[in-house]
Amino acid sequence: MSSETYEIIELSNGDVALRRAGHKEDPLVRIHFSAESLHFLQEHKIAVARAMLEAGIEAVQEIGSLEPEPFEDEEVDVTEHTIH
Repeated sequence: MSSETYEIIELSNGDVALRRAGHKEDPLVRIHFSAESLHFLQEHKIAVARAMLEAGIEAVQEIGSLEPEPFEDEEVDVTEHTIH
């Protein structure tokens, strides 16, 4: 991400989102918490979403400093799988 200013907003459906400050287009990232998560988080939803977004931004910055891996022409499996 560039040095632009971003803002964390709460959407009308309750999702938390990250968008460019002052822009009204679709957010760059949306975080949707399940009802069970919301019950657990209570008033801490925004703080947790902020921490998640900050961690994501840091990860993008780290990725930007890595050497890209060579591209291999192979078929990619797009089925859903657990990453961690």
